Amino acid sequence: MRRRSIEATIAASDEPQRQLKRTLGAWDLMVLGISVVIGAGIFSKAAQVSATQTGPSVVISFVIAGVVCALAALCYAEFASYMPVAGSAYTFSYASMGELLAWIIGWDLILEMFFAASVVAKAWGLYFDNFLNVFGLGGTDSGGVASGIHNTVHIGGVSFDWGTAILIVVLATLLAVGTKLSTRVTGVLTAIKVAIVLLIIVVGFAFFSASNLSPFVPSPESFGESTTHSTTMTQTLFSWMAGAELSVGGVMGILAGAGTVFFAFIGFDVVATAAEETKNPRRNVPRGILGGLAICTGLYIAVSIALSGMATPQQLRDATPDGGASATIITAFQLQPNAPAWATQVITVGILVGLTTVVMVLMLGLTRIVFAMSRDGLLPRGMSKTSERGTPVMIQVGTAALLVIVTCFFSVDVLGNMVNIGTLSAFVLVSFGIPILRRRQLKAGGGEAHADHFRVPWSPVLPIVSGVLCLWLMLQLDVETWLRFLVWLALGFAIYFGYGYRNSQLGKNPSQLAADYREAMQTAVGVDDDTPRRD
Repeated sequence: MRRRSIEATIAASDEPQRQLKRTLGAWDLMVLGISVVIGAGIFSKAAQVSATQTGPSVVISFVIAGVVCALAALCYAEFASYMPVAGSAYTFSYASMGELLAWIIGWDLILEMFFAASVVAKAWGLYFDNFLNVFGLGGTDSGGVASGIHNTVHIGGVSFDWGTAILIVVLATLLAVGTKLSTRVTGVLTAIKVAIVLLIIVVGFAFFSASNLSPFVPSPESFGESTTHSTTMTQTLFSWMAGAELSVGGVMGILAGAGTVFFAFIGFDVVATAAEETKNPRRNVPRGILGGLAICTGLYIAVSIALSGMATPQQLRDATPDGGASATIITAFQLQPNAPAWATQVITVGILVGLTTVVMVLMLGLTRIVFAMSRDGLLPRGMSKTSERGTPVMIQVGTAALLVIVTCFFSVDVLGNMVNIGTLSAFVLVSFGIPILRRRQLKAGGGEAHADHFRVPWSPVLPIVSGVLCLWLMLQLDVETWLRFLVWLALGFAIYFGYGYRNSQLGKNPSQLAADYREAMQTAVGVDDDTPRRD
C-alpha cells in the first residue's frame, strides 16, 4: 500500500536519461485524441450492434457510452492537471491508492493498449485487402483462387500479414524519431479521416428513410432465434447473474450495446499518457482530453443516426453471412441501389487512414505506460532510458516486435472485449481516486493552493457516479471476457510479487525518495510553464 507523493512523482520525471521532452500543445493533444478515438469502432461497431443488439436505438447506446467516457474524462483531466507525467491512470493510482492498485491498473492499461493496437492493426490488414480489391489490385479469379496482391502470404504453412508488419515498423520508427513529428503526421491523417467521416454523414443522410427507424427499440424476438439464444459464456455478466436469458433488443439490448460500442471510444485516455510531453499541461491536457472527446461523440451520434436511416437491422443481417456480426458502414452503402460507386472507394480509403492513426497513437500510449512502470522499477529499469531525442527507443522497438508477432501471425479478433474491460477497470480506479486525491491534498494543506488546477465539478458526487457507471458497463460484457480478464490479472499478480515488489524504486530507496520530495517542493513550480527542464 506504499504511495508516492505527487511531488516525488513530478521529481522522478526529471531524472536524467529518463525524461521526455515537452513539445505538445492543446491542439496536438486534441488531434491525438480524435485520431485514436475515430477508427475501427465507428466504421464497424455501429452497424454490427444495430444489426445484432439494438436496432436504431444504437444511438442511445452511443450516448450512454459517451456520457460515461465524459465523466471519466473529467477525472482524468483533474489527475493530469495535478500530475503532468507519463503513465496516465497508473501514475494517478500510485499517488492516490498505492503501489499494488497502481500495478493492477498499469497492467490493465497494457492490456488495453496492446490488444487494442493488435485488434486495430489486424482490422487494418483486412481493410488493406479490401482497398486492394476496390482499386483492382487484388481479389480472386473466376475460379475463386486468390490473384493479385494480398496482405496475407503463406510461408511454409504459416500465414503472415506482411502489410500489417510494415505498418507497425513504420509507425514505430516515426514514434522513435520524435513525438512532435509523429503528431504532425497524425494531424494530417486525422484531417483526412474527419473529412471522410463528414462525407459519410452527408451522403448517408441523402439515403435516409425515417421508416427505417421504426421500431426504434425492437423487441428481442425481432432479432430472430439465432441471436436471442445465447450460451452462458456469451451472455453479459449482468444477464447471467440476474438469470435473464436475453441481452439483445429492448432495454437490455441497449445496455449491452453500450458496453460493446464503448470500443469506439477506446483511446481518449491516451492523451493523459502524453502529459509529460505537454507544454503547460495543467491547461492543455484538460482541453485536449475534453475537446477531442466532445468532437468524437458528436460525430458518432451523427453517423449512427445516418446508418439507422439507411438500413434496417434485418437488412444488415441479410446482407452479411454471419447474421450481422460483420456488418460495417460499407454494408449500409452497398444496400443502396443508387449509391455512387466512388462512395465505397472513398470510405475504404478513409477507414484505412483512420485505422493507421489509431494504431500509431495506441502504440504511443502503450510505450508511455511501460516507460512509467519501468522508471518506477516495477518493470526492468533498463528499458526506461531515453534517446537524445527524448523517446524510449528500447521500449518502442520491443513493443513493435511483440505487436508484429502477435498481430501478423495470430488471430486477435476475439479479444476486442478484453480491450473494453481493461479500459473500464482503469476508468473505475481513476474515478474513485479523485475523492482520495482531494482528501490527501487537504490533509497536506494544499487542497486549494493552486487555482490553476483543473477540478471535477460537484466532487465527490460526479467521480463516484462515473465509477459506478463504468462498473455497470463492465457488467454488460460477456462472461467469457470476464474469465479471460481474471486470468490476465492472475498473471499480473505473479509478475508483481515475483519482480515488481522487490525492485520498486519506492521500496528500495526511501531515503533518496525523501530527498526527491524536498527537491521537488523547490522545483515543481516550473512544470506549469514552458521553461526547459533541468538537465
